[in-house]
Amino acid sequence: MTFFNRSLAGPGFIVLNTIRVMNIIALLSVIAASWVMLVKTFIVSKFFFFDGASHVVTSITGIFLIISEFPIFRSYFIRNWPLLSPNSGFVTLGVAMIILGVSILGNLNKEATSQESLGLAFWRIVISSGIVVIVLGFINVIGSYVFRDIKTGVTARMVRSYGAVAPQKVDVYRSASSSRKSFHLGRSDTLPSYHTSPKTETRQQQPRLPLNISGPVNVDDGQFAKFAKSPEVSRPNLAHHPAMYADRF
Repeated sequence: MTFFNRSLAGPGFIVLNTIRVMNIIALLSVIAASWVMLVKTFIVSKFFFFDGASHVVTSITGIFLIISEFPIFRSYFIRNWPLLSPNSGFVTLGVAMIILGVSILGNLNKEATSQESLGLAFWRIVISSGIVVIVLGFINVIGSYVFRDIKTGVTARMVRSYGAVAPQKVDVYRSASSSRKSFHLGRSDTLPSYHTSPKTETRQQQPRLPLNISGPVNVDDGQFAKFAKSPEVSRPNLAHHPAMYADRF
């Protein structure tokens, strides 16, 4: 079910772009919190490598999501990350942000990232970034359903980019995506091969078997008598019949 109304496209342009700015700020705070916990984990924990790797992955994911929020590399996201492209909404982005927030808050139970180890100032940065990114994740999921129209194919990302003229841009995105898909042929759509198979090549290399051609059946010398008077038509010479050369094959 969709709650989209054409009158919401204009306000949706402002609301969704405001949420975009908040998403970027929240993801930047997640990156900062990850690096704070990475440094503290390196100092306190003995098994800092695995904890540090998880913080690095979290920060890289945050950077990737920030790039997807900017109107750059659209063709790359359409081709390789369609759930983060303009043809999709914000559900994937919202779920990813929720997962990042849960991961950030889950690290606060460890000794290396506790309030005593981080200090009150850094601990507030970590816990606030986790809470904010989780809240914005749910807001993105809700906004993806509110500002979309299933009947016309308008997604919330299209509304965020074009506002009230988003329904006019649907055909542009569909033609672009279909033109890219036409260059990726499946196995059933591939062109026929003109290369001969090994079986056919072996058959062609085999020598011909002796051919036995039978001679003329019921030879009637008078069958050509009616053509004998015609100067243009002459009786064929039986010496050139293939049966006379059967022994040569």
